[in-house]
Amino acid sequence: MKVLGMISGTSHDGIDVAVVDLHLDGPVLVGRLLHGASVPYAPELREHLVRTLPPARLVYQDVCELDTRIGQAFAQVAADAIAASGPVDLICSHGQTVFHWVDGAHALGTLQLGEPAWIAERTGVPVVSDVRIRDITVGGHGAPLASLVDVLLLGALPGTPGALNLGGISNMTVLHGPDGGPVAFDIGPSNALIDAAVRQLTDGAQAYDRDGAMGAAGTVDEAALADLLTEPY
Repeated sequence: MKVLGMISGTSHDGIDVAVVDLHLDGPVLVGRLLHGASVPYAPELREHLVRTLPPARLVYQDVCELDTRIGQAFAQVAADAIAASGPVDLICSHGQTVFHWVDGAHALGTLQLGEPAWIAERTGVPVVSDVRIRDITVGGHGAPLASLVDVLLLGALPGTPGALNLGGISNMTVLHGPDGGPVAFDIGPSNALIDAAVRQLTDGAQAYDRDGAMGAAGTVDEAALADLLTEPY
């Protein structure tokens, strides 16, 4: 089965896409990467998205417009990936996470934008989407896919292996929890705050810390960084 997957993470700078050919070799699931790319959002779409993120006030018109425009952007990326790699059997679109509703240590809801009907109509391929909420309904934090891959990759290791993912938000999987099964949970912000700091310290010239250059000795205005860390994000 050839599956096309797409996601835009907490840095909300573009769409990552991969096409993988999956098959079973006995009990082992084998995947072969056929295509991969990262496609930046159009500047006006990203600007619209950024200015509506919390703590900004939001109106339903913005939600509707962004849901459509992000869906159309995902549809274009999917169509280009299929043109590059050949037909696929299934598409999974994570969409763009814009909000988590959290009460204390518990996630109660989550919102992703990027209407999947645009992808299905453009490609003619079945689309699976809205993958976070099912995990939340059973007490998770809404990030089930990363932990599933961690289990597949690390499940045969001895002891208590764990995996730490440093995305826009950092999250962790511990394979053998108190009840014997895997435990997955968010830890806190990661690249989301680093990206925000880089954009502000470079007046928008850079969107992320390429090769860690901003962290090299003498390259950061420490006073400006201290001021930034006291501002709400």
